[in-house]
Amino acid sequence: MDKRFQSLQEFWPYYIAEHKNTSSRKLHFLGTSGFIASAALSTVLNPVGMSAALAGMFMVGRHAVKTERKTRSIKHALAIIAMPTIASPVLIPAGVVFAYGCAWVGHFKFEHNRPATFDYPVMSLTSDFKMYGHMLRGKLWGDADPVEELGLDEPVIIDDVIEPETEPAYAAS
Repeated sequence: MDKRFQSLQEFWPYYIAEHKNTSSRKLHFLGTSGFIASAALSTVLNPVGMSAALAGMFMVGRHAVKTERKTRSIKHALAIIAMPTIASPVLIPAGVVFAYGCAWVGHFKFEHNRPATFDYPVMSLTSDFKMYGHMLRGKLWGDADPVEELGLDEPVIIDDVIEPETEPAYAAS
C-alpha cells in the first residue's frame, strides 16, 4: 500500500521543496497569472456562469483534498477544471494549458523532477496558489532555498512502499 500525505500542512513543505529553482518558480508565477487572467476575463464575459462554476470548484476542491489522503483525486481535478470550462469553453482551457505548460517546463527543464500534480493534483493546485500568494508578497523570487526562506521544517519525503516480490511457486525446487 502506498503512503500518502495526510494534509495540506504536511504536503506544503514537500511541495515548496520541489520548487527550489528560481526560474521554475517564476514560470509557475507566470502560468498562474495567465490562468487568473483567463478566469477574470471569463467572469467579466459570463458573470453568472463563472460565479456558479467557481463556487462549485471550491466545494469540490474542499472534498477532494480529503479524498487525496487516500488516493489521487483525478476525478475531482477534472471536475475542478470542467466546471469553469463549461462557463467559458475557450478562455479557461487556454488558461489551464498555459498554466500547466509553464509549470511543467519549470519542472522538466529547470527542476529536473516530476511535478507533484501527477500524484496530488488538488493539493498541488492549492499549494501553487499558496506559493503564488507568497510571491505576490515579494517572497520566493531570489535564489535562497524556499524551505528556509519560508521558515519551514524540512519536508517529509514519502516514497511508494513496494512490497518485495515473492518467488513464484514454480521457481521453488
